[in-house]
Amino acid sequence: MQTKLARVLAASAVVLGALGLGGCSTPHGGAPADAGVVPQTDYLIGPGDNLSIIVWRNPEVSQVVPVRPDGKITTPLVEDLPASGKTSTELARDIEKALAKFIQQPVVTVIVTGFVGTYGEQIRVIGQAAKPQSLPYRRDMSILDVMIAVGGVTEFAAGNKASIIRMVDGKQQQFTVRLNDLIKDGDISANVQMRPGDILVIPESFF
Repeated sequence: MQTKLARVLAASAVVLGALGLGGCSTPHGGAPADAGVVPQTDYLIGPGDNLSIIVWRNPEVSQVVPVRPDGKITTPLVEDLPASGKTSTELARDIEKALAKFIQQPVVTVIVTGFVGTYGEQIRVIGQAAKPQSLPYRRDMSILDVMIAVGGVTEFAAGNKASIIRMVDGKQQQFTVRLNDLIKDGDISANVQMRPGDILVIPESFF
């Protein structure tokens, strides 16, 4: 009876291990290779973006302007117009309303010529990256793309102890990632998808 019970318990342990329920996961859990489908939305203008504003048949008020740190723009005849957090189409309609005081039935097109994005969607890389910085999020962006952009990790980095801090359903979660396996050993299984607003933390290795 005891032998039969031992066999059942052993088989159960194997099944639990295969399902990832055996309690051997990392403290914060590993980030899955597929981070799930990121809802596709229109690009939102952010501080630092450059905008080409074209007013049809009115070249004198058509200009390329930057979005200021406060998220506003200033163009001829339009001052301090909020732009951050809007799509190019939404901003074009707002400019048309403002210009309607001076131009009859203005037709405006806004083209984003330099992309930074809103602060909330930027990818932030801190710690032992060669060039720690904030990066604009791009569709289908992976952690490998991030590593290329920041020039990899320093010689003092504990790459396999790096982690991604992510907001999921309004709650902050942390996932471990294996940067050394990815960029030094070429293990593509260590590549994971990034999401808007992710923070990649690369700790220092202590010998």
